[in-house]
Amino acid sequence: MCTRALWNTNSLGVYCGRNMDWFEDIRSNMWVLPRGIERDGAVAEHPFTWTSRYGSLAITAYDIASADGLNEAGLAAHLLYLPETSTAPRDPAQPGLSLSLWLQWYLDMCGSVAEAVEMTRANPFQLQMTGDPVSGKLATVHIALDDASGDTAIFECIDGRITIYHDRRYVVMTNQPTFDKQIENLQRYRGFGGDEPLPGTHQPADRFVRGAYYVSHLPEPDSERMAVAALMSVMRNTAAPFGISDPERPNISTTVWRTITNLTDGVIYFDSVVSPSVSWVKAGEIDFTEGSPVRKLQLVDRYDLAGDVTGQFTPADAFRFVPAS
Repeated sequence: MCTRALWNTNSLGVYCGRNMDWFEDIRSNMWVLPRGIERDGAVAEHPFTWTSRYGSLAITAYDIASADGLNEAGLAAHLLYLPETSTAPRDPAQPGLSLSLWLQWYLDMCGSVAEAVEMTRANPFQLQMTGDPVSGKLATVHIALDDASGDTAIFECIDGRITIYHDRRYVVMTNQPTFDKQIENLQRYRGFGGDEPLPGTHQPADRFVRGAYYVSHLPEPDSERMAVAALMSVMRNTAAPFGISDPERPNISTTVWRTITNLTDGVIYFDSVVSPSVSWVKAGEIDFTEGSPVRKLQLVDRYDLAGDVTGQFTPADAFRFVPAS
């Protein structure tokens, strides 16, 4: 499930692309979540609690979790599937946080990748596994963060411990194996120290290598249009076509949508694979003031969306994050 590629080496801006791959339609919508929302970690005993410091644009999975998003400080977050993810047995002495809220906590509370790394290392919560009631799958996930400075970090939870890979060079993430093994595997290929040719399958390790190779060879863009087109071409090369989904292996799934996020100017471009057009939202034109309403942009079955849709959000009851299993 999914590929993420960050382009932080051009002079025009910082851009991040991500493909959302899954074995079925995940019924995604886009939400405006203002500052000042009070949340809890959606666990039965001693939930982690916070009040959001930043407003954010969030793209959901089934409207029960945030899967991708950008906050008003210029921090973007991307949730991808990782079968190796495992949480520790519940320790009620620690505040608990459902995996469904992990990404949203970063968007709510962190203004940069460096701040997110520091706050995570302070160990403020214990992650708890979430079961997806719609697809029936465990939410075994890892997270990539990036910000307007071009900084980036990968967060993985293995055996209850969060491992952080923090380096501007870590611009690509797919699925299994864990990120340390992906970096090790990358060194086998031409351009990265090895002599093997570029791999071509839709397996996560192959998509990782192709994404890393192609994003490092993009030409310098002379306009926003060309920058988005360039990174979109990489994401389409690392996408998965219809007909290969395996419900027993969600990491091998069809691409259902993709985004290109301009972190410099605060714009999210949304590309549904069943729509002939791309739409976009400008975060800088959205009111995230505390007390303003939660608003929703219906993406489900909206194949006619095209162009700038910033003004099409409407007030809505907030979606509910699925609790820990």
